[in-house]
Amino acid sequence: MYEAAILGASGYVGGELLRLLLGHPEIRVKKAYSRRYADKPVHYVHPHLRGFYRGLRFERFDSEVSPDADIVFNALPHGEGIHITARLVEQGIRIVDLSADFRLKDPEKYKVWYGFEHPYPDLLEKFVYGLPELNSEELRGARLIASPGCNATASILAAAPLIKEAIIDLQTIIIDVKVGSSEAGRTPYEGSHHPEREGTIRPYQAWGHRHLEEFLQEARKLTSRGLRASMIPHAVSSIRGALASVHSWLTRDLDELDLWKVYARFYRGRPFIRIVYSSTQKLPDTKNVVGSNYADVSFAKENYTGRVSGFTALDNLVKGAAGQAIQALNISLGLREEAGLEVPPLKPA
Repeated sequence: MYEAAILGASGYVGGELLRLLLGHPEIRVKKAYSRRYADKPVHYVHPHLRGFYRGLRFERFDSEVSPDADIVFNALPHGEGIHITARLVEQGIRIVDLSADFRLKDPEKYKVWYGFEHPYPDLLEKFVYGLPELNSEELRGARLIASPGCNATASILAAAPLIKEAIIDLQTIIIDVKVGSSEAGRTPYEGSHHPEREGTIRPYQAWGHRHLEEFLQEARKLTSRGLRASMIPHAVSSIRGALASVHSWLTRDLDELDLWKVYARFYRGRPFIRIVYSSTQKLPDTKNVVGSNYADVSFAKENYTGRVSGFTALDNLVKGAAGQAIQALNISLGLREEAGLEVPPLKPA
């Protein structure tokens, strides 16, 4: 049995880690850390977990002291845990970092997308980008995992088969992501606060979203050709869920059956990818994945123009964060990839 500690356990992603790990056969949560709620029981912040973590209280984290755990999940906001993670690496602890602090391999990109000079550029290459559908071999035995962002995950999963097969114009890839308010975390600010998002659909960071660099970094592994892409996310009034629509143009004539084969071939054997292609439901819907680690993936061709679109619907807090982190960790530990994650979606949601 592995023992885990969670940094930032009082946030939405921390709460999902606590919820999902309850059902994990090989991992138990030993420590839950939160500065703001130190000494409070876990159910004080996560009342839906009342009765499941009897005796477990939030603690303050002393970064100079080992957390006395086999695994540490860092669910702190971007930048807040970067020095903590570096010290944990020195202690030899297995780490799953759910922030953006170690996702990008090129330290120069942190200046461009996050506005700071990365203090530990030597560590970036040591972290494996934890997207199981692309990097399962790299994840085997990995002790340092950088868990992807939800927008990046949805976009990559939608487009990866098309890029791998080189059947689209790789210089013209347009990414549109719709995402719920929980993406912004527990602490509200103007624009992310749910009362400001309810009943609205609006673009944000339309001049360039930081998850684009994650998309490009991973997509480049699939092709030797040059790539050019653009991403615009949209705030919508749902609480959970992300839907990515990735558009480009076919470079050769393919019908829908051909496209289905492309997606089926790429995702063969991937337990959490469901290709949505049937007479009753051809396109993904976030309502069919909420609460689960499943990603529903599909495609559509516009015959008149030759435009092709890949789609992914996922729960941004599960497959886009906590669930995917556990999935990647399972692979790294040599456990069943599905361990602790075989939870069906909620319906209705």
